[in-house]
Amino acid sequence: MSDAEDEIQVEGETEAVEVTTDAPRTGKMSVEEALQQVLKNALVHDGLARGLRECAKALDKRQAHLCVLVETCTEAEYIKLIEALCAEHKINLIKVGDAKVLGTWAGLCKIDKEGNPRKIVGCSCVVVRDYGVESEGLHVLLDYFKNR
Repeated sequence: MSDAEDEIQVEGETEAVEVTTDAPRTGKMSVEEALQQVLKNALVHDGLARGLRECAKALDKRQAHLCVLVETCTEAEYIKLIEALCAEHKINLIKVGDAKVLGTWAGLCKIDKEGNPRKIVGCSCVVVRDYGVESEGLHVLLDYFKNR
């Protein structure tokens, strides 16, 4: 057999098909959804600092663009330190309700085969040093801080 016999040429037009994974949105993105998207993009681009030590260093060096703090933190000094550093360096601060949720958004969990988070570690503070890519969520967050 020669190579010429094995080649099969198919002539015809190929059609491009768009596949969307999300349902079309009818309204504007909420602040919580926008925050989740921004944290996911920053995590992918290695732009997150997680935990008190990393966050305090990033805030003090003025490398931070955004700080996310948990409202239900048990240490009052922890909250005072992060709020003072954000106020001193004029860094946007947003508070969320649950440490486990923030830990999931910051990538401090294992993802099982079905895509569900397992072994979630709580996180009290996350700092975004690099937004990564520009997204709709980033614009929603920046508008939120501008109008606040």
